Amino acid sequence: MPRRVPSRHPATNGLLRDLRSGLLGRREFLSRATALGLGAAAAYTLGGLPRAAHAATPVQGGTLRIQQSVKALRDPRAYDWSEMANQTRGFLEYLVEYRRDGTFHPMLLEGWEVSDNATRYTLRLRPGVRWNNGDAFTAADVAHNVTRWCDSTAPGNSMATRCAGLIDPATGRARDGAITVRDPLTVDLVLAKPDIALIANFSDYPAAVTHPSYEEGDPFAHGIGTGPFRPVSLEVGHRCVLERDTRHDWWGGAVLGGPWLDRVEFIDLGTNPATWLTAAEAGEIDLLYESVGTFIPAMDAIGWQVTETPSAATIVFRGSQGDRMVGTNPYARRGVRRALALAVDNAICLELGHDGRGTVAENDHVSPLHPAHADLGPVPHDPAEARRLVTEAGLLGFRHELVTVDDEWQRNTGDAVAAQLRDAGLRVQRRIVPGASFWANWRAYPFSGTQWNHRPLDVQALGLAYRTGAAWNETGFSDAEFDALLDQATGLVDTVARRAVMARLQTILREEGVIIQPYWRALFNHHNGQVLNAEKHPAHEIHLHRIGFAA
Repeated sequence: MPRRVPSRHPATNGLLRDLRSGLLGRREFLSRATALGLGAAAAYTLGGLPRAAHAATPVQGGTLRIQQSVKALRDPRAYDWSEMANQTRGFLEYLVEYRRDGTFHPMLLEGWEVSDNATRYTLRLRPGVRWNNGDAFTAADVAHNVTRWCDSTAPGNSMATRCAGLIDPATGRARDGAITVRDPLTVDLVLAKPDIALIANFSDYPAAVTHPSYEEGDPFAHGIGTGPFRPVSLEVGHRCVLERDTRHDWWGGAVLGGPWLDRVEFIDLGTNPATWLTAAEAGEIDLLYESVGTFIPAMDAIGWQVTETPSAATIVFRGSQGDRMVGTNPYARRGVRRALALAVDNAICLELGHDGRGTVAENDHVSPLHPAHADLGPVPHDPAEARRLVTEAGLLGFRHELVTVDDEWQRNTGDAVAAQLRDAGLRVQRRIVPGASFWANWRAYPFSGTQWNHRPLDVQALGLAYRTGAAWNETGFSDAEFDALLDQATGLVDTVARRAVMARLQTILREEGVIIQPYWRALFNHHNGQVLNAEKHPAHEIHLHRIGFAA
C-alpha cells in the first residue's frame, strides 16, 4: 500500500544525496521532494535550506487591473495557453498548486502518498471544501475529473498525455481499476507503469477541476467552481472580469488567507509592449502579465517595480515532419532539419530576440533547471555544413516560410533565426501573424516558432511535445526508441539514473534536428508599486487568492 513519505523514504534520501553533492539544485530538490508527498516545510528542513519569505498581508478590497491577452475559453483539459487558466483560476481550482520557489502545495488535496516505485498514488482531499452552488466537494468529484483527463478521444485533451499510466491503450480511456474512490475524502490511483510526474501534471494549467455537471464548452458560462471568485463577463480580445464571490465562504480563507480583492479585470492591450507602457503611464493598469525584451528597462524608467524568476520557459522553432505540403516536405528529411539547426547561433538569438535575458539553450528542450538535465555541451554552429547538407538534399532553392506571432520577443527571435538561415545560403520568407490567428493554428504551420512554458520536471515537456501522437506534438516527430526511453525516464525516481537516460533522449533530439531551441527565458513582470504577492511565476500562473493591494 502507498505510504506517506517520511525523511527516510528511499527516493527522498537519494534526492538529499544529490543536493549535498551538487548534482541537484535547490529548486529541483524542493520540486521532487514535495511531488513525492513531503510537505514544503519538511522539505526545507530536510534539505537544510533557508525558508521562503512569508507572503505580505494585503488590505481588503479593490479592483486589480491586469494587462493580459484575453482568450476564448474551451474545456479546461484542452487549454493550450496559460492565459486561459488565469482567466478561470479564480473559480476553477487545482488539486495541487506549483509555487515559484519550486514546491508543490496541496490545494483541493490535503496531501498525497506515493509508493516507492511511483505506481500507486493515494490522494487525500481537504475536508470542508464546497462548490459555489453548495455541493460538497468529494472524492467522487476527483475521480470524475481524473477520468475525464484520461479520455484521449476528447479533442485537444493534453491531460491524456499527462495521465498515460492510468489509460487503457485499447480504449483510450481510464483503465478499469485505475481510479478508485476509497471513501468520501480518499482516491486511490493505480498506474500501469511508474510515473514520477503525476503530481506535477496535476498542477499544470489544463488540470483545472470542474464540477460533475460540467460537460464541455465555455466554463465561464457554466460558472460552478470551488474558488473565491465568480465569473462576471468575458469579451475575447478585450476584457475578462471576475468578482469576489460573496454567496459563500471560501474554504481557503482559513487555510491560506484571502481573498483580498473585490474585483479582477484582465485587460487585453494587444501584443505591442509600447501600448502596455502607455497604459501603465496613464494609470490604466496595475500589473503586467509579463514584461519583455527592451521594454523591461522602459518599465523600470517610469518607476514601476520589477520582479524576475529563472525558468525553463523557451521558444522552439520547428519544421513539421508530418506536414502535407505541396510538393516536397523538406522537414521530413533529417539532413535538412539538422542543417537548419547548424545554421543558427543560439547566442545571437538570445541577444537579439530576448535582449540577452536568459541562458543559451542546446536544442534539446531539457533545462539545466531540470533535476535530471544532462550536460551535452554546446550545439555546433556550422553554416557551411548547413549549406552542404541542404545542397546534398537538392533543396537549396526551396523557400522556407518562417511563421511567428506578432509580438516583440518572438518576432525578434524569428527575425534572428531567418537572418542566419539566409546567411547560410537558404531562402527564407518571414510571415508574422496576428495573435488571435496564430494562437488558433499554432500546431498547423509547416515551419514556425512556438513559446513553451516552464515545467518543473524534465520528462514533462518531452512527453507533451515529442512523444508519438501527443496532443501538443507540433513537430510530427515519431521515434520508437525515444518513446521507450521516455517511458523509462518517467518511471525512474532516482535522479542520477534518470540523468543517464535523459542524456540519450536529449542526444536523439539534437541528432535528429527536431528543433532549434535557442534559449531559456528569464521571466519578468512589473506592477505599479501598490500590488502585493504578484511576483512573476515561472509558469505564468497568476494566483488571484494571494494578490491584493498594500495599505
